[in-house]
Amino acid sequence: MKNWWLVALGILFGLLGAGAVILASSPPRGIPIQLLPPPTPAPIQVHVTGAVHNPGVYALPIDSRVEDAIQTAGGFTEVAQQDRINLAAKLQDGDQVQVPAQSESAAATDPTSTQKTGEQSKEGTTFTIVNLNTASQEELETLPGIGPVTAGKIIDYRLANGDFGIIEEIQKVSGIGPATYENIKDLITVSE
Repeated sequence: MKNWWLVALGILFGLLGAGAVILASSPPRGIPIQLLPPPTPAPIQVHVTGAVHNPGVYALPIDSRVEDAIQTAGGFTEVAQQDRINLAAKLQDGDQVQVPAQSESAAATDPTSTQKTGEQSKEGTTFTIVNLNTASQEELETLPGIGPVTAGKIIDYRLANGDFGIIEEIQKVSGIGPATYENIKDLITVSE
């Protein structure tokens, strides 16, 4: 009987010793890493002008649309030409949203005044053709929808990449999308 107790006691001590060895040889556990949320991106600045209730520069979240900018500026006025604005266009920092107003002049209702003459915009205001390769900052700002920031970007693009080969290249400038291009394409040139 004594042998049986000795065997049981030996097995018990053997198990306890094996457990102690396993605990001693396991790697130490560290402090868990705490992950921080990504930084919140800064809002974009957009200049809203024209036929809106409160024109001005507004801070909008990234991925905002033209519609968001117009709503932030108080919405359209009664004279706004809403069908001339692409409300779904995405905005970028430094963009200008110009909401055209209905013109009271006969030129705005005369179908011949909207043809591609290069002398008249669709609002009936007289413009001269602007050469993208030679225009100054002030000349570029005479184009509808082109403010000081965008005019500066056009000049910077021209200095970095050379003269524009075709007028469609203006869309490579940050802040000039299809809607702005449609408004100015009849008023710009790249030839003398």
